Amino acid sequence: MEIFGVDIGGSGIKGAPVDLDRGDLAQERCKVLTPHPATPDGVADGVKQVIDHFGWTGPVGLTFPGVVTGGAMVRTAANVDKSWIDTDARALFGGRLGGLPVTVVNDADAAGVAEMQFGAGRGRPGTVVLLTFGTGIGSAVFVDGVLVPNTELGHLELGGHDAEKKASSKAKEDHALSWEQWARRVQKYLAHVEMLFSPELFIIGGGVSRKADKFLPHIKGVKAEIVPAQLQNNAGIVGAAMRAAQQRP
Repeated sequence: MEIFGVDIGGSGIKGAPVDLDRGDLAQERCKVLTPHPATPDGVADGVKQVIDHFGWTGPVGLTFPGVVTGGAMVRTAANVDKSWIDTDARALFGGRLGGLPVTVVNDADAAGVAEMQFGAGRGRPGTVVLLTFGTGIGSAVFVDGVLVPNTELGHLELGGHDAEKKASSKAKEDHALSWEQWARRVQKYLAHVEMLFSPELFIIGGGVSRKADKFLPHIKGVKAEIVPAQLQNNAGIVGAAMRAAQQRP
């Protein structure tokens, strides 16, 4: 079965039909730049552009980089325009897409669901924390395979700042950090999350997961196992499609 998944990020909007039997993209993904400012209307236009590229007419799952409650309502907007707050995203996207069935989920939660079903978290019991490093830091927490939604651990305080301002991959670029320098910041962040949740496993997702060999060897002193996401930067697309499939009547 194929369902369309779209991953909305602070820098890009990417999507593709997903083969839910394999947990992989059925076609090469299409990506457009996230508009700036990333207003609801601007982002909705970008999503439509991605879906129109494939001529898709079925159910659509979408991720959003913030807290989403009830599969529809946006409650936070750290890396997109603040006008998103209290927007009914399901109604917005459904209207822009001509009434297609739409499901909206937190972006890291979607990535986590995909990794737990098809990737690095498959078959892993206990507490598992997926962290996506990109424009910000997203998080998904699982206890014996069950998601605790909308954790948003990227906003934990680290050195007097939101952790994502110090340890996201954007922070690496903004401060021209070497992989080793950035790894030290990530290490401090992981140690803080470990102190709070005592996970057995950290899964590191986002675009940096493709370059795990450049920074994971520099992370020391964290007791939990640390592995890169297996679905890499496609995890959000796959997870969005999975959630849309679960919402089908």
